[in-house]
Amino acid sequence: MKRFALISLLATIVVTSIWGQMMDPVHFSSQLNMLENDEAEIVFTATVDDGWHVYSTDLGNDGPVSASFNAVKMDGVETVGKLKPRGHVIKQYDKMFDMELRFFEKKATFVQKVRFTKPQYTIDCYLEYGSCNDEMCMPPSQAEFKKSGRVTLSAQPVDQAQQGEAVDSIPEVVEPQADSVAAAPVDSAFSALWEPASLQNDGANETPSSLFYILLMGFVGGLLAVLMPCIWPIIPMTVSFFLKRAKTDKKKGIRDAITYGLSIIVIYLGMGLLVTAFFGSDTLNAMSTNAVFNVFLFLLLVIFALSFFGWFEIKLPGSWADKVDSKASETSGLLSIFLMAFTLVLVSFSCTAPIIGLLLVETTTSGNWLAPALGMFGFAFALALPFTLFALFPTWLKQAPRSGSWMTTLKVVLGFVELAFALKFLSVADLAYGWHILDREVFLSLWIVIFSLLGAYLCGWLKFQEDEVGGDLNKPMPVICIVGGLVSFAFAVYMIPGLWGAPCKAVSAFAPPINTQDFNLNNKVVEAKYTDYEAGMAAARQQGKPVFLDFTGFGCVNCRKMEAAVWTDPRVADKLTNDYILISLFVDDKTPLAEPMEVTDDQGNTKTLRTVGAKWSYLQSHKFGANAQPYYVILDPVTAQPLSGSRAYDEDVAAYLQFLDGGLDRYRQGQ
Repeated sequence: MKRFALISLLATIVVTSIWGQMMDPVHFSSQLNMLENDEAEIVFTATVDDGWHVYSTDLGNDGPVSASFNAVKMDGVETVGKLKPRGHVIKQYDKMFDMELRFFEKKATFVQKVRFTKPQYTIDCYLEYGSCNDEMCMPPSQAEFKKSGRVTLSAQPVDQAQQGEAVDSIPEVVEPQADSVAAAPVDSAFSALWEPASLQNDGANETPSSLFYILLMGFVGGLLAVLMPCIWPIIPMTVSFFLKRAKTDKKKGIRDAITYGLSIIVIYLGMGLLVTAFFGSDTLNAMSTNAVFNVFLFLLLVIFALSFFGWFEIKLPGSWADKVDSKASETSGLLSIFLMAFTLVLVSFSCTAPIIGLLLVETTTSGNWLAPALGMFGFAFALALPFTLFALFPTWLKQAPRSGSWMTTLKVVLGFVELAFALKFLSVADLAYGWHILDREVFLSLWIVIFSLLGAYLCGWLKFQEDEVGGDLNKPMPVICIVGGLVSFAFAVYMIPGLWGAPCKAVSAFAPPINTQDFNLNNKVVEAKYTDYEAGMAAARQQGKPVFLDFTGFGCVNCRKMEAAVWTDPRVADKLTNDYILISLFVDDKTPLAEPMEVTDDQGNTKTLRTVGAKWSYLQSHKFGANAQPYYVILDPVTAQPLSGSRAYDEDVAAYLQFLDGGLDRYRQGQ
C-alpha cells in the first residue's frame, strides 16, 4: 500500500516545464572493439559532470530511465546477450522511487556484445540513458553509434581478391567517436525550403491569457477541494485551535492563522516548483503525445472518477499523518504551524488528489515552465483562504453551511467531469498513433452518455452507493441540483448534431478534429490537402498560389479552438480553400520516417529525427525559431520566405482576415 500510495502521489504531479538554461552534464563517446570468434563489443563510455549520475540497466518500469541498447539497423550483425554495465556501480536506496537504484558517477561504461553473420556489415544503433543530480533530471538522452565495413568470418574461406580488402578489418580498436555520428544529411533539410526565415509575430501573445487560465483553473480547483468531506469539517476544528491562542495574545493568534494559510500555499507551491525542476520540457513534450503516457493519464483519471463515485477511497498510509502530527505537537513556533499545515495536506489527500491530478495533468500540454507552479499557487491560495478568513473573522463560521449530503453530490459531479476529461487523453494517443478507436463521433457519443447520466443524477433519477448511506432516497433534490441537471441535459442535446458533422464549438478544444468523423454532412469543413511540407510547396509553385503553413498537433487544444472558432468563418474558409495552398504539419505525428534524418541544431548538436512529427517540429524551430502550436506562417512558394509575420492563438476573426489579406497583397505585389 505504501508503494501504491507513493506512486499515486507522484502521478498527480506530472506536468510540463522547461529548463532555465540548456544543460549537457553527460558526454558520451563510442567505439567498436573486435573480439575472437566473429564477435565484437560496442562500447559506450561517458564522462559525467560533478554532482550528476547516470543510471544503470534494468531498473524496472517504476524507477528512473534505465540505460538500454536500441538497434535502428543491424545488417550482417546480431546482438549477443543484453547490455552490460562496467565500472564502479553505486547502489543506493531512493525514497522518491521507493527502491534501490544503481548508477554511475564521474565515469560510466556500457557494453553490448555483437556477432558478425556476414562479411559486409552495417551497424546503426544508440544507447538511451537517464541522468539526474540531487535537484533535477535530464530528459531521456541518446548516444549514437554507426559503422559499416567488412570482416573476415572465421568459418568462411577468403579468396585472394578479398584477402587484401579484409586485412584492414582484422581485430582492431576503432578510435572513440562522438555520440552523434553524422550520416549523409537528407537533401531537403538543407535546401532553400528549410533555410531559416526572419519574421515578427503579428499574432497576440498567448502566454498571459494561458497563464491566467491556469491560475484561474487552479483557484477553482482549490475552492472545490475546500468543499470536499475531507476538508470542510476540519475548518471549524482548526479555527478553534487558533482562537484559543488568540485569547492570550490576539495579535499572535492572527499571525499564527496567517502563517498557517501561508504554509499551505508554500507546501503546494513547493510541489509545483519541484516538478518544474524535476522534469525537462523535451521529455514532457514527447510524453504529451506518447501512447503509454496518455493511456496512463486516461486510466488515472478513470480511477479518480471511480473514487469520487464511492467505489473505493484513495488514502495515504495513516502513519504518515500520525508522524507529522506528533512532530507538530512536540515542536513549537512557526515549525509547529507548518507541520500542522502539512498534516492537513496528508489527511485531505483522498479528496484533493483527484482534483490536483486533473489540474496538473491539464498543464502537461501547456508548454510554459510557469504552469505547474502557477496552477498549484491558485489551488493552494483557494484552499488556504477559508482557514485564514474564518480564523480572522470567527463569527462567519455561524453562517457557513454544515457538512451534509451536498458534499457527496459535489464529489459525484466531479467524478463525471473527471471521466469526461479522461477521454481527451485517450483521444490524444489515438490521434497521434492512428488507432482510430476514438474518432469524433465515438468521442461525442461517450460525452453525450456521460452528461446525460450526470443530468439524471442531479435530477435524482440515478443514485450511487454513497447516496444510499446518506439517508432518505426519496428526498427531493435541491433546486440548484435540478437546474444543474437540466443544464447537463441541454449540453448533451447540444452535442447530438455533432454526430452528423455540426461544429459544436463548445467542445472543439476536447473532441478529435472533424476529419476523423466517418459520417459528416458538413461540407464547409476546412481541411488541408497537404500534410507534407515539400509536397505542398511543389503544388503551390505549380498552381501559382501562396502557402498557408499551419503547425499544429493532434493533442493541441488551442489548435482545435482556432479551427472551430476562426476557420469555420465563411470568409476565412473561402480564403484558405481558394486563395492559398493550406499545409498542416502535425508536430506530434508518431509515424516513423522512411529514413531517419540527421540534423544539427543551433547549438551545433547533432540529433536524429525518426518520426514525421519530429521532422516538422525541427522545421518549425530551425526555420522560424518557434516551438509552440498553433503557429501560422504565409510563405512565398518560390523563395519559401515569409510574406508577412506569423500568428499564434487568437480568436479575433477580423485580425485573422487582415493577416490573410496582407499575405495575399504582398504575394501579388511580388508577382
